[in-house]
Amino acid sequence: MSNARSLIVKRAVQEIQDGMNVNLGIGIPTLIANEIPSGYNVLLQSENGLLGIGPYPFVGNEDPDLINAGKETVTAVRGASFFDSAESFAMIRGGHIDLAILGGMEVSEQGDLANWMIPGKMIKGMGGAMDLVNGAKRVVVVMEHANKNGESKIKKSCTLPLTGKQVVHRLITDLAVFDFTPEGMVLVETQPGITVEDVDKNTEAAFIVSQELMIK
Repeated sequence: MSNARSLIVKRAVQEIQDGMNVNLGIGIPTLIANEIPSGYNVLLQSENGLLGIGPYPFVGNEDPDLINAGKETVTAVRGASFFDSAESFAMIRGGHIDLAILGGMEVSEQGDLANWMIPGKMIKGMGGAMDLVNGAKRVVVVMEHANKNGESKIKKSCTLPLTGKQVVHRLITDLAVFDFTPEGMVLVETQPGITVEDVDKNTEAAFIVSQELMIK
């Protein structure tokens, strides 16, 4: 993992509580599976039909038939169950997922999320994010603060096709943690060594600084 992704993953795992049913999206979220504290009774769910995803397998121990929604080989914990994707989406749409941790391409200051396609690029399908942002009890988005060109991915308004409007509860980047409230987007934490000024300089969206800001 890059240092930026490592910071994001370490902070994101703190969102998971013992006893939760959690869906991890494609990309950075899948890295969280290896970081869940031992002793936690957490069931990771995948849209393609697996409840009870374990850590990534060691090299040589991969099972090509055991994959997550991102087509990566995974392991299954004791007590895991397998089912078809229709049953999987029934779990999501029925409100049985406590937490969805998803990757993002853009997030707006209103809590809108764009993460399913870039116009003009070939995609295999829209995936399950549209269902997750509406069916999960809590939605946390994890992504790098800026794109490869150094432009802020946290926008006044998303420029990419939306996955959902006003669906993000918390955003975690390599610079900061934001919450989305009726009053607006609120900066609640900064990553180690990052100041409020650093966040402001690298963020297109307008935000409020929490009075209880945690600076690590």
